Amino acid sequence: MNSYVNMGMGALLGTVFVLMSVSIASEGIFHSEAPEKEGFAIVAEEPTGGEAETAGGGEATSEPIAPLLAKADAAAGEAVFKKCASCHTVEKGGPNKVGPNLWSIINRPIASHEGFAYSAGMKTFAEGGKAWDYDQLSAFLEAPKKHVPGTAMGFAGVKKGDERANLIAWLREQADSPAPLPAAGAEGGAAQPAAAEGQAAQEGQAPAPAN
Repeated sequence: MNSYVNMGMGALLGTVFVLMSVSIASEGIFHSEAPEKEGFAIVAEEPTGGEAETAGGGEATSEPIAPLLAKADAAAGEAVFKKCASCHTVEKGGPNKVGPNLWSIINRPIASHEGFAYSAGMKTFAEGGKAWDYDQLSAFLEAPKKHVPGTAMGFAGVKKGDERANLIAWLREQADSPAPLPAAGAEGGAAQPAAAEGQAAQEGQAPAPAN
């Protein structure tokens, strides 16, 4: 070998030696032991209540609205309706918009408003003669897509129970003859006249006729 080859080999070996030395030194300086205990454990939560039911294709569940309606503020509900006004009208004979007109919505059969093209999901949900009683309306307003899978309504929902009750109380008044409020311990559309009848019987009076 000539001197140039010897110098090249020496330089190569020297470079390899330096790189190995740097690698070993870095390992010693920056090496860290695995912690004895992990800082955080991520646990997947199981769906509960309405979420579990919706995951299986059923209706979402909601707390009964009757106790909240008993103390609802209909005037405050008109302000809540501003969240809905871009998609719905509420006056009598008002036009359909992105959603149907909501005049006299309480106890109206679901997916029945004339002239509105309902989604397939809403039509399926309406099967069996369902109506927008107080609990149905409350559950839908709380989480539309959970309560009616496949609905075209993109609204996120009114999550606070008192706001929802105020809104429903105001919608109830948008009718020629507002539907009776449900008894505080009732579900669905059970109305107060039943309680009034019992009180009238105790007082020896004839109960007032229900509309």
